[in-house]
Amino acid sequence: MLTATTAAATEFTGLQSRPEPSLADQSTPRVLTMLSLVLEKLVTRNDRLIEEGRSQSSADGAGPRVGKSLSAFHGVRAPSISVAKYLERLYKYSSCSPSCFVVGYVYIDRLLHKYPDSLVVSLNVHRLLVTSVMVASKMLDDVHYNNAFYARVGGVSNSELNRLELELLFLLDFGVVVSSGVFEIYCLHLEREMLMNGSCQKIEKVFILNAVDDVTEISVEDTHSSSPPRVVD
Repeated sequence: MLTATTAAATEFTGLQSRPEPSLADQSTPRVLTMLSLVLEKLVTRNDRLIEEGRSQSSADGAGPRVGKSLSAFHGVRAPSISVAKYLERLYKYSSCSPSCFVVGYVYIDRLLHKYPDSLVVSLNVHRLLVTSVMVASKMLDDVHYNNAFYARVGGVSNSELNRLELELLFLLDFGVVVSSGVFEIYCLHLEREMLMNGSCQKIEKVFILNAVDDVTEISVEDTHSSSPPRVVD
């Protein structure tokens, strides 16, 4: 299981005990900014590759190859909410530890290595995030919200998130344990990405406790086979 072994990893993710909320401490955890930067770059590149492949294949009638392994996470259209805002929303309402976002990223990266024909694109990145972060919170946090709450926060139906959780676990062959060494490697990777993009400011962590009734509603467009999102009481 993952444990905090270095001061650097602790400072990076905010693994130490989270402080009581205050009006003056309302910033975004540093890891969320780094992760959104990496994922947005990846999605932009992959969306462009698909569009180029679609144009290239129009002559011979073949569609662009994007892989079928992550098809369960694909929506009808890309949600209007950005990756950065979506990550902030997940953190704000779920109150999961920032380390869950690093581990969730590890899960996504494992999928891409295991199924190299699949791409993280604007049609699937939101579902991949809410599912992977939820599973990570179950692995790391002593106290965590259930699937129904994460579904409401993530803008999908409870039944769909249940299905996506199983899909993720089977695609990973239930390999959801992340060692402290692997965890630190991914922290350093995100740090380097941030530095390469000329942004190395420290973003303080924040803890905002929100009741289920305070969750503002969003909708992540559903897949063709799933039922519409609904509010879970």
